[in-house]
Amino acid sequence: MKSPAPDTTPYRPQLSQARAPLTLTTQVMNEQGEWQEKALACERPLTLYLDKRELVTLMTLGEDPEALVLGYLRNQGLVEKLEDVLAIQVDWEVEAAAIRTARTVENLEELLSQRTVTTGCGQGTVFGNQMARLENTRLPDWLLRQSQIYTLLNALNEYNATYRNAGAVHGCAVATAQGEVLAFCEDIGRHNAVDTLAGRLWLEGLNPEEAIFYTTGRLTSEMVIKTAQMGISVLLSRSGATQMGLEIAKRLNILMLARAKGKHFQVFSGHARLELDARPPLRAGDRP
Repeated sequence: MKSPAPDTTPYRPQLSQARAPLTLTTQVMNEQGEWQEKALACERPLTLYLDKRELVTLMTLGEDPEALVLGYLRNQGLVEKLEDVLAIQVDWEVEAAAIRTARTVENLEELLSQRTVTTGCGQGTVFGNQMARLENTRLPDWLLRQSQIYTLLNALNEYNATYRNAGAVHGCAVATAQGEVLAFCEDIGRHNAVDTLAGRLWLEGLNPEEAIFYTTGRLTSEMVIKTAQMGISVLLSRSGATQMGLEIAKRLNILMLARAKGKHFQVFSGHARLELDARPPLRAGDRP
């Protein structure tokens, strides 16, 4: 009698499927005194309870709350293995997420005391030991081509549905060097969006060697840290960068590009990792 084949199904915690409307409509008056119906991005508080202990309240759009919670736990260093998370149950009626783990975080109070509230919208936090955990991090060191940036930016034009409808949200994506968008998320705060993507990739077991992280938001220290925690070494933003974000990117040899829109971008760090193979023609008034 043959032995049963081993179960190779990837582990997934028990997850609720708590979905909520992303936008609502309201009446607004324009500069001509005319009334119009406009979409409004939703914003909801979600309080996380880790093994019945209140952890934090996130303000979120609520696009994929279970992935948001999972990515938040991982990026804050509260869980290390997916198997440690038994269940995440989100209930929008009480605006809470109940998390059950296999291993209770015994030093939770100490970790909470070390966190720093950051400048990011959506009340992002960085725990004091996160940089220490990155000290020995070695990120993939691969060469990105300028043409690949343009391919990705074109591919992203198909996304940002909530932003186009209502505005007031940030969009983030993880893509391959070939421009394939592996995951995209919109949320009130860019920190929530990156946590959601981290959770999705973790659940699906995706860890591409040559990956690009894209965000519409600023490249702050926390955004750079969270990108590095995902094992991604190319960071692309439509917005600008901060001084501390740049310092950390240089320390980790991250190729960081900001102000990326159309055919234009600015390279802040990792310059040697970019091949300029598709330089746009100079415009009138540009320096040669």
